[in-house]
Amino acid sequence: MKKAANTFKLMIFTAILGAFAGLVIWCFLKAVSISTGLIWEKLPKSTGFTYAPLIICILGGLIVGIIHRFSGDYPEELQDVMEKIQKDKHYDYHPMAAMLLCAFFPLVCGASVGPEAGLTGIIAALCYWVGDNVTFAKNNTEMISEIGEAVTLGQLFHSPLFGILAVEENDDETTDDTLKQMSRGSKLMFYGISTASGFLVVNTMNGLFGTAMSGFPSFSAVSMEKNDFISALIYIPAGLILYALFELNERLMSALSRFIPPIIRETLCGAVIGLIAISIPLAMFSGEEQMGEMILSFTEYSPLFLAGICLLKIIMTTFCIRLGMKGGHFFPLIFSCTLLGLSLSLLIFAGDPAPHAAFAAATVTATVLGAQLKKPIAASLLLLLCFPINTLFWVFLCAAIGSKVSERFKAT
Repeated sequence: MKKAANTFKLMIFTAILGAFAGLVIWCFLKAVSISTGLIWEKLPKSTGFTYAPLIICILGGLIVGIIHRFSGDYPEELQDVMEKIQKDKHYDYHPMAAMLLCAFFPLVCGASVGPEAGLTGIIAALCYWVGDNVTFAKNNTEMISEIGEAVTLGQLFHSPLFGILAVEENDDETTDDTLKQMSRGSKLMFYGISTASGFLVVNTMNGLFGTAMSGFPSFSAVSMEKNDFISALIYIPAGLILYALFELNERLMSALSRFIPPIIRETLCGAVIGLIAISIPLAMFSGEEQMGEMILSFTEYSPLFLAGICLLKIIMTTFCIRLGMKGGHFFPLIFSCTLLGLSLSLLIFAGDPAPHAAFAAATVTATVLGAQLKKPIAASLLLLLCFPINTLFWVFLCAAIGSKVSERFKAT
């Protein structure tokens, strides 16, 4: 009887926690959406000043640099947040204002990053604040933080299963007694309850006040013929090469950042973002809106142009993250991979590339995400948002290949 009562209390608590996380995510993303519209649409129209984006991005970089100098290097990357939680069993929530501002300004200034890193850190910090200050939660802090991560990732990628699985695949490393004693079914039930309540809150707020963040667009049709399968022998190596370039850029930009002091580093990053905004706006922001446009119009561009934007997006993403205008890399990485897939479909199927573009983009993207995430199932679930269900086998196969190859190279 007591066990049943505790389970019921935990169910209610996780539902409230999921709803709270959903509300925080919606409010943050809505603030980003409103501010972005004001800065990039209304302000230029009202002033007519061509170089307004450059000034805005420099000021944004300067503000972030000052915060980094005095409060810490926020937001931390998604993997760093999850590893810190697993290692320390805690996440510091005292610099909450710094976390919020450092996650907010890069997104508003058009940095080539996604919101997942900043929001995961913010939700994790809030969950540990709850764990430290709410009596019932003190014995369940690790589970609470995992629930927060699952809700955040599920909301941002519009995929509840991806959020749950991304957290659950790390579950073997837990040391929390409550989590160890629970069956997998019980944990999934709590994850499901919290995620559902989070989605309910977000959908309610979207209906009342407008959508805070649109998800990734999806391909409506896919050709899967003999020639497409043969072409996968090109797509998979191309994805592995793109992943290698991403990792190489990460190392180069990390080395560069060590030579530039804080404040100057972030201000320089803001200036580069501003210049890109004036000259090549397609390489700005996280990429989901641009991806929707390119899916519809990619045949109007040359394969070389699409491949060039893909490489520029990779460079800008690593540049922004390592030089201080930080955020997540999943959104821009998916956009970059899609561009490379579109480019290859134009090259291989020059006569009629449109039916073959989805398969090309799916296999390239799955290969890269599999290599980067090292979680083929989670990567496959995530990519079902963008690609038709009948590509699932090939998406999983490519993600598994990418994961195995990257692990082999990492071990050698």
